[in-house]
Amino acid sequence: MKAIRVHTFGEPEVMGLEDVPGLTPGPAEVVVRLHAVGVNPVDTYIRSGLYRPDLKLPYTPGLDGAGVISAVGSAVKHRQVGQRVYVAWSLSGTYAEEVVCREFQTHPLPEGISFGQGAAIGVPYGAAYRALFQRAHAVAGETVLVHGASGGVGLAAVQLAGAAGLRVIGTAGTDEGSALVAAQGAQHVLNHRSAGYLDRVRELTCGQGVDVILEMLANVNLDRDLGALAIGGRVVVIGSRGRVEIDPRTAMGREAAILGMTLFNAGERELASMHAAFGAGLENGTLRPVVSREMPLAEAAAAHHAVLEASTFGKIVLLP
Repeated sequence: MKAIRVHTFGEPEVMGLEDVPGLTPGPAEVVVRLHAVGVNPVDTYIRSGLYRPDLKLPYTPGLDGAGVISAVGSAVKHRQVGQRVYVAWSLSGTYAEEVVCREFQTHPLPEGISFGQGAAIGVPYGAAYRALFQRAHAVAGETVLVHGASGGVGLAAVQLAGAAGLRVIGTAGTDEGSALVAAQGAQHVLNHRSAGYLDRVRELTCGQGVDVILEMLANVNLDRDLGALAIGGRVVVIGSRGRVEIDPRTAMGREAAILGMTLFNAGERELASMHAAFGAGLENGTLRPVVSREMPLAEAAAAHHAVLEASTFGKIVLLP
């Protein structure tokens, strides 16, 4: 089969498409023939050596994908050959024609959800769910501000928050992005390229501020975020590309919390909980992943350049 392989950490061009041996599942494992592969910013950080510098080389990148189970191990009880699934984590990496997974690294993909949409679930929805519900403990009736709401994690957060009864304010940088965020259920969308855009938060919340902020670029926004919070508000840092200076007094006056988040820290029960929620949302129509661009697997390097561009909406997927 063909797979992307990385033999040394570096720029996107270190990834190459190679012929590799086919996969055989262990007793509690399954092999999935992939029809779509999700591309996430974290994939680029791992490939560059910023995350997981201890990773054994060479390796196949990728955490997300979707396809059809082609083989199951002797101890597998809840998956079967021919079943449509999405993959969230794997043993062999998803930038490939096939992937081997532990049984419960695969999740049923409802009819009506495309393989491309299935490949857009794992990391984006997982990060959004963990930030909203497992870190910020958001509840119905609260107001959440989602920075970068037109991206993969942002759109997932808008959908998840809306389905849970939260009021959503999103930000985007273009008219196209703003329209997309509004279409996914945000009650208000602010243009984060406009000077003083966060000043409108007080107006939109009757002077109270927001209860939760999901922050994708903390090195730019965190200090200003604190001033937009309600009393007892929480900022969850999902992404940052550098250091930032804040005024602790702003946090003190609001009794605010700054919470870090990484999906890699989620335990088995937390992962099981979030994927149960995703399954229900996919079935009842409240969750609909947005795929903005499909590219051939061989163009993985171009996809890694594209996924970090501010103009990218929704999810980029690779097609094996």
